[in-house]
Amino acid sequence: MTLPNPLERPGDVLAQLLAEPGTLGVPGAHHALCGMLAREVGFRALYLSGAALSATLGLPDLGIITQEELCRAVKSLYRATHLPIIVDGDTGYGETLNVMRLVRDLEEAGAAAVQLEDQMLPKKCGHLSNKNLIEAKEMAQKISAVVKAKALSAGWGGYYLSGSTLSIRGFPVFFKGIGGADSCQHD
Repeated sequence: MTLPNPLERPGDVLAQLLAEPGTLGVPGAHHALCGMLAREVGFRALYLSGAALSATLGLPDLGIITQEELCRAVKSLYRATHLPIIVDGDTGYGETLNVMRLVRDLEEAGAAAVQLEDQMLPKKCGHLSNKNLIEAKEMAQKISAVVKAKALSAGWGGYYLSGSTLSIRGFPVFFKGIGGADSCQHD
């Protein structure tokens, strides 16, 4: 197995993997040892779940973990594997400025992509019932914040975002089925 080049930007590596024909297997890895085992058996990308990380810390997946705990886990996982990591960024840890900071902090930690949820706080794990969603316009503003953070940083090669009501991939950003998303379009 060829080990990834740690000098390549994780987002660029993920984009290359997604451009290959076929399906990219992306197992969940909530700490470095799991990531190393996944890499050892041939996986080329990882997913860090907020629910799994919360459970590792003995907490329910209700948005209780902090951004610092998430970034510390990403840094440890990336340092051990040098694989691109898709990270569950929960709701972005606040409003648009918080989302921008999350993107920058995750980039510094070694993340390749972030997944954002469109839930109101307090959030719930995705498989629990009675979730409340934020307005489409508010989610569009958060996505715009991700785009802006990307524009301010040369370090992250790509973004792959998702929420209960939307699915977005790459640049330029295209939106389907979300009202008010015109404010997110970016060249």
